[in-house]
Amino acid sequence: SSGPYSKLFLISTSRFFNSDGGYTIQVSINDYLDIYCPHYQRELVLGKPESFTLLMVNAEGYQGCYETPGAFKRWECNRPYAAYGAVRFSEKIQRFTPFSLGIEFQSGREYYYISIPSPESPGQCLKLRILVCCKATTTADPATEGPKSQPRGRGGPEKAVVVRAHSPAPIGLSVTCLALLVVPFFWL
Repeated sequence: SSGPYSKLFLISTSRFFNSDGGYTIQVSINDYLDIYCPHYQRELVLGKPESFTLLMVNAEGYQGCYETPGAFKRWECNRPYAAYGAVRFSEKIQRFTPFSLGIEFQSGREYYYISIPSPESPGQCLKLRILVCCKATTTADPATEGPKSQPRGRGGPEKAVVVRAHSPAPIGLSVTCLALLVVPFFWL
């Protein structure tokens, strides 16, 4: 992706689709994906406006561009004449979500969206594949050693405590917090 925000405009005439008829975008954890629905300034003289239902589907639903069992309805693009402009939906690419309808994304996985035109819409099925960067490595996580200290008057270096920490937070903060939790045990 090109920064924390990626934008996608849902219109059937877009020419940025890949060979399987879909569009692929790579994102990272904590990025946002903004999806803009079709919008029209005034009533169309000929034809009808495009409107869609957006679904999260499995790979089979993506390939065939149809709703499969277990498909999850994400949004509806059903206000093509909205007075305030194009309706926008934002998807935060995050590992954990506090929302019951939120999606939890995992690094190294692919996710699939399709937009199915409503029965009265002239639009066609649009497909989006999201690649969440990056695959987890198989190497061991780096470990940080905490302070090696001795209780007063007891024990020797062989009884020193080693604290190992792994956290996305700054390591200095993690080791300090863990050290504060471990220190009271030295007084036992």
